[in-house]
Amino acid sequence: MAEENGAAAQPQAQPQPQIKMQVLAQFIRDMSFENAVAQKGLNGGEVQPDIQVAVSLDARKRTQDHQFEVIQKFRVTSKNKANGETLFLLELDYGGVFHIEGVPDDQIHPFLMIECPRLLFPFIRRIVSDVTRDGGFPPLNIDTVDYLSLYRQELARRSQATAAAPQGQPN
Repeated sequence: MAEENGAAAQPQAQPQPQIKMQVLAQFIRDMSFENAVAQKGLNGGEVQPDIQVAVSLDARKRTQDHQFEVIQKFRVTSKNKANGETLFLLELDYGGVFHIEGVPDDQIHPFLMIECPRLLFPFIRRIVSDVTRDGGFPPLNIDTVDYLSLYRQELARRSQATAAAPQGQPN
């Protein structure tokens, strides 16, 4: 028993701070759906949809302590493979307000750009599915977004942009 107490008295590694995250709010900031088929009066004949999904992220600190806002922008374009005509265009800006504590300052940016969007994604998928169905198309269940890969791509893009910038020029 004395050995157990002695072992407990030895200095141990600094414990990691407990991360606390709470979603305070979720909201649609902006949304647009354009049904080009109905607008142009195209016939519903030979349609082979080619769907492209573009995602961009933005995050910012709010004035309240430990609060952050994360915005995901989705642009979903469906074109007919046969002739390149646009079938529909959906643009969705979806946001979340998060209360986050215990994340080290050097890790807050990746946390905001990876973990927070992961929590919001199922709601975005549902909105896209409902809007495309209500817009006259089969419901579109978009594939899960790999936010870690997206984050790494953005870091690589920024690194290349910095390397390509002329030396000696003020930023």
